[in-house]
Amino acid sequence: MSIIDLTCGSGGRNTHQLIVDVILKNLNYPELFNMGDAAYIGNFAFTTDSFVVTPEFFPNCDIGKLAVCGTSNDLTVAGARPEFMSLSLIIPEGYKKENLEKIIKSVRTSADEVNVQVVCGDTKVVDNMSLKSIIINTAGIGKIIKKLNDYNAIEVGDKIIITSDIARHGMAILLARGELQFNGSIESDCCHLYNLFKCLDYNCLNFARDATRGGIAAVLNEISEKCRKGFLLYEEDIVVKNEVKYLCEMLGFDPLTVANEGVSVIIVKRDKVEDVLKLVKKCNYGDNAFIAGEVIERQVVMLKTIYGGLRNVEMPSGLLLPRIC
Repeated sequence: MSIIDLTCGSGGRNTHQLIVDVILKNLNYPELFNMGDAAYIGNFAFTTDSFVVTPEFFPNCDIGKLAVCGTSNDLTVAGARPEFMSLSLIIPEGYKKENLEKIIKSVRTSADEVNVQVVCGDTKVVDNMSLKSIIINTAGIGKIIKKLNDYNAIEVGDKIIITSDIARHGMAILLARGELQFNGSIESDCCHLYNLFKCLDYNCLNFARDATRGGIAAVLNEISEKCRKGFLLYEEDIVVKNEVKYLCEMLGFDPLTVANEGVSVIIVKRDKVEDVLKLVKKCNYGDNAFIAGEVIERQVVMLKTIYGGLRNVEMPSGLLLPRIC
């Protein structure tokens, strides 16, 4: 790859290759090589993220809520309690002030939901010929409760819990653009995962990740590469809402590769999985949680289909969807 194209930002194979071949090769700081959702620094977890999405307002969410939840969730699945965040805005010239105020109010509402304080930031306005919509960059700091991005904690036989139905965010964004000429709408799954994790017994959790860009397929392949083990998923147990499933089928998308913004992959001991699932289902946003599969010895991600066959679930490649986070 000699040039950077849009596939390098989709969260799939090309994103992963760009990080390994360019960023990690030249920035060989030890903490970067974990490639988790946050870095561990002393007793704290630290993360950063950037958000650009079209449209900026969509069912159940907007870019402001997305930025706060995304940052909070990266800290949460790393095993930390979100506490502080920064908020930097890159705004195109001519942007409507009332839209900016809506976004900032959404940031405040979402931050208050989990007691996160916005403590610093930056604002830039750029020529609207080079930028058409607002970009938000964030950084977040949280106090570690238990380190949940330790690949060595994953063992063969462990079970996989997915905390909600999948593929809803990506399909919500696609439908909200109005380009498909379909009636109806799908609500994004965007939410704070910390509200769910704080209900759980962290001693029962071995590992967790946030399944955003590239969906379940991308995150499980990333984990597999790091832990040198594999995953077997069961198609009959995977929960996808009917309207999301129909839209994916119509457009030829695999729900396993579609982005989520309020879904975590949790890996737990086999003998603890039913207890953890019950706790998740009692929490806000955990109603549709399910046991998706298990950890296997062979380093591959596979799906047992409803017909009894097996197929590989590979790291997504190409331009997965137009920008969704």
